[in-house]
Amino acid sequence: MARGHRPCEAAGSGYMGTGAEHARPWPIWTAADMTKSVTAIFTGRVIQVNLERVILPNGTRAELEIVRHPGGAAIVALDAEGRICLLRQYRHAAGGWIWELPAGKLDHGEPPLATARRELEEEAGMHAGSWRSLGDCLSSPGVFTEIVHLYLATELTPVEQRLEDHEVIEVHWIPFEAALAMAHRGELRDGKTLAGLLRASAAMTCETPAGDAPDASPAP
Repeated sequence: MARGHRPCEAAGSGYMGTGAEHARPWPIWTAADMTKSVTAIFTGRVIQVNLERVILPNGTRAELEIVRHPGGAAIVALDAEGRICLLRQYRHAAGGWIWELPAGKLDHGEPPLATARRELEEEAGMHAGSWRSLGDCLSSPGVFTEIVHLYLATELTPVEQRLEDHEVIEVHWIPFEAALAMAHRGELRDGKTLAGLLRASAAMTCETPAGDAPDASPAP
């Protein structure tokens, strides 16, 4: 790669474009400004389902079914041999077994990095000494408020795995290029996993090692 070329600028928080430069000049309103009423339909352990009456930027009034979610974090854990951790996990909602990155929801408003550290230890049985943000992604923005924060984790050391009873998981360590090939073949269907691999691939082509990046966080 030519010196000075840094494709990882689009991989995380350094990305400068939002698409707003190409947008039509709608009024600059926040979602709170545009929300006229909220009716709670269902409140569960993780999510809340609302019927929200809003005014859209073009002036149209709409009733939207919105699923409120606390958000989550997902981890591309890269070991010294260039392998990443992929979980083969049973997901009832997906109809069976799928491949995923280690991930979990934010508990009690905790910082996303704290969630990432906890989930990597609990699901993959690994502690990471170096962390780099890969930005975030939206799960399904038409109805779902979940924001998934993505991280690249390196300098791994084994710790005790602590799975919950409902987590049916196999831990696999797969060469990064092989994982990308799985994504290209359609074997990886989970959105956060695809986004994490894409962002990590860009970040790993940078000349700056992930552990030396400006936004890397030291291990606690």
